[in-house]
Amino acid sequence: MLQLNRIYKVFNEGTADEKIALQDINLTLQKGDFVMIIGSNGAGKSTLMNLISGVLFPDEGTIYIDGQDVTMMPEYVRSRYIGRVFQDPMAGTAPSMTIEENLAMAYARNQKRTLHRGVTKKRRDYFREVLATLHLGLENRLQAKVGLLSGGERQALSLLMATFTEPSILLLDEHTAALDPARAELVTNLTKDIVNQYRLTTLMVTHNMQQAIDLGNRLIMMDKGKIILEVNENEKKGLTVEKLLAEFQRIRGTQLVSDRAVLS
Repeated sequence: MLQLNRIYKVFNEGTADEKIALQDINLTLQKGDFVMIIGSNGAGKSTLMNLISGVLFPDEGTIYIDGQDVTMMPEYVRSRYIGRVFQDPMAGTAPSMTIEENLAMAYARNQKRTLHRGVTKKRRDYFREVLATLHLGLENRLQAKVGLLSGGERQALSLLMATFTEPSILLLDEHTAALDPARAELVTNLTKDIVNQYRLTTLMVTHNMQQAIDLGNRLIMMDKGKIILEVNENEKKGLTVEKLLAEFQRIRGTQLVSDRAVLS
């Protein structure tokens, strides 16, 4: 479970460049929730992901994962709870290391450190088994350098590395945006299968509104650092891109009228 209570984050506070990145964010995810996040550039989506993962800390508010207060817990400690896949296929993996070595590092995230060899035959067989689920032939290329993989192959590997230890929270930060349509569809389908199979509690940022409607059981829309719309599973069933855009314009228009009233 993930719980965010009254989260605020301001950059460059007190200067001419001050920017309120997040304001009064309240969000709760139950086990197995798959929440899609949409919003324009600068809405606060990536800042939200960075706060959950521990890259940034909130100025106000608290963050709980599985009932534990992780608000000021550093990223390297919080990583045992969290799997994350980034937009850039070059992020999240070590390009100069082999597929096997990358998987061994990800596998060790939740394991006790020992002096035994990093990859045993049993573990190598397991890596082949999980790689085979990608249907990309990577199970036969364990010794290949990750930097030689295509963008789609690398992103599929990143997704597998982020999830095969079944983290408490999975963060997907526009992880299909940099891929061509065919590879994006492949990674999207892999995402859906893996999240459903392990009932992973997931937050996924996307700019693709149809994707946001088709995937997950909940949807939230952000704008100017706020959550301005939340859509539950039943409401999503009747949702279209046109209805979503109309709702965005309606809410934004209402906010503009309210802001003018305050200023006057």
